[in-house]
Amino acid sequence: MRLSRGTCALPKQKRNGLRHNVMSKIIRRMTVHDAAGVHAVELESFATPWTLDAFKAEMTQNPNAYYVVADQDGIVGFAGLWHIADEGHITNIAVKQSHRGQGLGEDLLTALIAVGRTLGLRAMTLEVRVSNTPARTLYEKLGFQYVGVRKRYYQDNNEDAAIYWLELEGEDL
Repeated sequence: MRLSRGTCALPKQKRNGLRHNVMSKIIRRMTVHDAAGVHAVELESFATPWTLDAFKAEMTQNPNAYYVVADQDGIVGFAGLWHIADEGHITNIAVKQSHRGQGLGEDLLTALIAVGRTLGLRAMTLEVRVSNTPARTLYEKLGFQYVGVRKRYYQDNNEDAAIYWLELEGEDL
């Protein structure tokens, strides 16, 4: 099933129309109009951030890109997924420093997993810095399995990346 640019697939128990509202936050599908806010979160979250133009291109030129945002009177977090064959590659997940520890990362990742199920993906994968214990703990909590390491993956300091996979095939889609 192909999602339109204005739709965010979320689990039924968390649906409120097309938006997921909990304590004044909304998890929704990203649009090109969100690119500047997403880029601001990206800049404060990553040592080698994507450019604003890269996010605009994801929204306008990549038909296999699916992004969700956490909106609390402005963009406070986002997560992205590329649909490649029957797999989903999670490109990035970030939450503003001032909003961390509130469960937004989990909500964003849960939304991406729901998108993956809606798309009929067999599995999802991601890489994360081996030193990023909070993120690794979240991924494992949501069922991702550690499968290996990519040596010297991160260009800013040559840190290794832990590789995680989540099998979706056979689950209740």
